[in-house]
Amino acid sequence: MNDERCRRRLPTVGAPDFHLVGISCFGDDTGNGNLLGIQPFMVPADYASEERFHEKLHGYLRGSQEAGFIGERTVVVLPEYLGVWLVAVGEKESVYRARTVSEGTSRLAASRFVSFLRWLPFAGSPERARRAVFLMKAEYMAAAYHRVFSRLAQQDRVTVVAGSIVLPDPHVTDGMLHVGRGPLYNVSVVYGPDGRARTPLVRKAFPIEEELRYLSPGRIEELPVFETPAGRLGVLICADSWHPIAYERLKEQSVEIIAVPSFLRPDGRWRQPWVGCSGAQPPDIDPSDQQHLTEVEAWVKYALPGRLAQSGARAGINVFLRGRLWDLGSDGQVLAVLGDTTSVGPDREGPALVNLWLGPP
Repeated sequence: MNDERCRRRLPTVGAPDFHLVGISCFGDDTGNGNLLGIQPFMVPADYASEERFHEKLHGYLRGSQEAGFIGERTVVVLPEYLGVWLVAVGEKESVYRARTVSEGTSRLAASRFVSFLRWLPFAGSPERARRAVFLMKAEYMAAAYHRVFSRLAQQDRVTVVAGSIVLPDPHVTDGMLHVGRGPLYNVSVVYGPDGRARTPLVRKAFPIEEELRYLSPGRIEELPVFETPAGRLGVLICADSWHPIAYERLKEQSVEIIAVPSFLRPDGRWRQPWVGCSGAQPPDIDPSDQQHLTEVEAWVKYALPGRLAQSGARAGINVFLRGRLWDLGSDGQVLAVLGDTTSVGPDREGPALVNLWLGPP
């Protein structure tokens, strides 16, 4: 059910054009914890510094605290690619003012030209320039990402599914996120209330076609489940949530709750006709649904809402990244699933909080 008490003004941080955050609550507070989906609205300037990135996200958590959504059994879920743009941390203002991602990447490479040339031979192909930039900035990105999300988890004593980030051969040692010199992966890190990164990392197993040009896929048999105060947590990064085999793997590990960080582009895609899957095709897709269903209808049928029962989990939440990140665009609404009931978060371009109270195990 929607809870009208949640509609309140939140602290203004980061993007000053968005003073109100759309908030929805579903289910009843039975003391069993909650999944808190945060749909932040991000702009390039939010990545200008580690502290600015932290303050933007902390603002949403402060508002969630005011709304009564933060407790010892809270699992905060943030969207895919949220950490990717930390590649721009500490760069010249011209990078944030670029009109396109390609232009921003070129300016970033030019500003660190000697370092860029040093990493270029290790980048391989295709997408050599993009790979080289991620390799060049990997240590900065991983350190900033880890410090910010570790701090957020500790500040409110919550579990945080920290969206995702692209890093070379990432790994966790002694609760800390580190990078290596190997292939690039799209990974999500789960932070416990103590601020420590949990092992292992979640690696996206089914990158979409565009990602396959520069990212390596993870192994579905290595998909982990994490112990949290709210229950056994599985994380499926975006397209992974469309594949039945992912839910089978989670079921083998007695998953209870599922988080799906996602990023969908371009603008307006959510209501447009669905054009089919990009990358690996799930085996049970009905070809006649292409162009017949809308994008949102396809997500409800073939992603978390339509497949949660296959895992044996009792609840899940799918969160999308929104913002004005160069020329990328964004779309999507939070999908909250409790049993056989799917609830949809606010239909708005701006930021949103969606709270899903969990029932008894």
